[in-house]
Amino acid sequence: MNKDNSSPSARQLIFSILRFDPHLKGDRPRMERFEIKESPGMTLFIALNDIRRNHDASLKFDFVCRAGICGSCAMVINGKPGLACHTLTETLGKEITLAPLPVFELIGDLSVYTGNWMRGLNERLEAWIHEQEATDFTRIEAPMEPDLADEIYELDRCIECGCCIAGCGTVQMREEFIGAVGLNKMARYQLDPRDIRDDDDYYDLIGDEDGVFGCMTLLGCEDVCPKNLPLQSKIAYLRRKMLEIGLKTPKEICF
Repeated sequence: MNKDNSSPSARQLIFSILRFDPHLKGDRPRMERFEIKESPGMTLFIALNDIRRNHDASLKFDFVCRAGICGSCAMVINGKPGLACHTLTETLGKEITLAPLPVFELIGDLSVYTGNWMRGLNERLEAWIHEQEATDFTRIEAPMEPDLADEIYELDRCIECGCCIAGCGTVQMREEFIGAVGLNKMARYQLDPRDIRDDDDYYDLIGDEDGVFGCMTLLGCEDVCPKNLPLQSKIAYLRRKMLEIGLKTPKEICF
């Protein structure tokens, strides 16, 4: 028999949510408790909308696509970064703790501004295809081997949600570390035959302790990536590649 949220057998979910508005004078971080009834197929996104609609309209959290594509609803769920729209409440216990992602600028409650951090990273790493000639949109695109195109596409699936940064132990200790999202971008462009940058160019960008040699290989990034990207193998690939380049040239290698 189907259950609905009015069924007496539906679970009563207890949410503990970290509340804090840094723009509100005198506000202090605090945990607030909310109780709602679980409904079939309920995600944390649905639950948060229920709380905001029926309990506290001031609750702040982000969403756009509700399909795990935009990455806006990333937050810390029971101590682990994840996407609210992809997390079913039935996979969690009846007591659920939510907090904003660390590292990023806090807007309020569960809402953080990842855009400023990601834009700074992209500018620092020059995360775009460097071509020798200006792009001609009337020119037929050069062919690419299907396997290589698939490998590039796989890395391009990153949605910049910030989960890997929030789950990274190195970022917590070294603010300039580019994290898995930055290393994934560099692996993507290093593979792309349309990018004219050479190995030395990539070494200058990531061949130090703020780049690939700063990774402590805890791999919290891969554990929490909602797109299941092959971060472990790509970080290992870049480390080997940058080590080879460093040994061939009189550069300082940081471990």
